[in-house]
Amino acid sequence: MKPDVAFRFCPRCGGALCVREIGGSERNVCADDSCGFVFWNNPVPVVAALVEHEGAIVLANNRDWPDHLFGLVTGFLERRETPEAAVLREVQEELDLSGRIESLIGLYPFEQMNQVIMAYHVRAEGTIRLGEELRAVKRIDPARLRPWDFGTGFAVRDWLQRKAKS
Repeated sequence: MKPDVAFRFCPRCGGALCVREIGGSERNVCADDSCGFVFWNNPVPVVAALVEHEGAIVLANNRDWPDHLFGLVTGFLERRETPEAAVLREVQEELDLSGRIESLIGLYPFEQMNQVIMAYHVRAEGTIRLGEELRAVKRIDPARLRPWDFGTGFAVRDWLQRKAKS
């Protein structure tokens, strides 16, 4: 099996990449041994917010997603940013809401996208105004919220289970 390839040439020296086994996995490496570049393809950190606003859960439809697909507010962790600051920034950018973190829901591998999701329960206040990344939102009564079986759906599942126990 060939490892995932984001590019074909070494970003250090411009030489060709080849596949070698390193650390028990096949990796793309620079064919020039003196360069030493290894493309590790580590997962990208992503934050997700289960946003509770005026008693409802706000689900978002990203402009890059199919029209019918709604999920949690998500975004990439930026350089020199804590996950907590990132999730509140994403809620502000995408919904124009001020939020406060209630709890960390959990950490979830999202292998299909090569991401690790850090999901938080966020209570938010203000008037929803869609940011440029969103096409639409829908508000769901927490009693009607159902998890989905990929990505941020596992955080929804865990949040619902904890809510049922409390």
